[in-house]
Amino acid sequence: MNTARAYVAEALGTAFLLIGVVGSGIMGEALAGGNVAVALLANAIATGCILYALITVLGPVSGAHFNPAVTLAFWLRGEIGTSTALVYILVQIFGGVIGVWLTHFMFELDLFQLSTKARTGPAQYLSELIATFGLLFVIFGGLKARAEAVPTLVALYITGAYWFTSSTSFANPAVTIARSFTDTFAGINPAHMPMFIVMQVVAAIAGTAVLGWLFAKADD
Repeated sequence: MNTARAYVAEALGTAFLLIGVVGSGIMGEALAGGNVAVALLANAIATGCILYALITVLGPVSGAHFNPAVTLAFWLRGEIGTSTALVYILVQIFGGVIGVWLTHFMFELDLFQLSTKARTGPAQYLSELIATFGLLFVIFGGLKARAEAVPTLVALYITGAYWFTSSTSFANPAVTIARSFTDTFAGINPAHMPMFIVMQVVAAIAGTAVLGWLFAKADD
């Protein structure tokens, strides 16, 4: 793996992921005529589509994490070094925030915003734990069963999880941080962001242990 290319891929991929998430939320809300279900459907489909494209084209370059929770899990599995993992996380956060600002510019909104959208409470926090565990479940399960299917599995999982989790499945600390910088459909109040991230990290740690056992080699 070319390290410099991998870092750029993680930053660029996370930026495009946030452009997909935030941009489709803005467009969906603008065109849905007040129908939140239609806006969420548009948001979910667009996010799934961009994830499939990004993981397919950038997977061979960096592994296509675009997510500190995924990077943490691969680090815990010993599949990525400490320094590489730390840089991945930093560039993912950087790329995500840049993606949000580019989206604001594209839709002629104020560049710098803080979200006022409330996403809080035990139900949503548990939702983030489940959403993140489920994401790792399809990644590691897919890598064992059929590695070439992982882009499809992740895209389908996140599209569905927008609907079957009460938090709409952030499942990604970098995405959570970046979405606190947009007061649009996809935003999250910065005050509610830390617990989302805590639950995502807990899910990554627990998921690595449980899924490592579940998907162990036959002779392990």
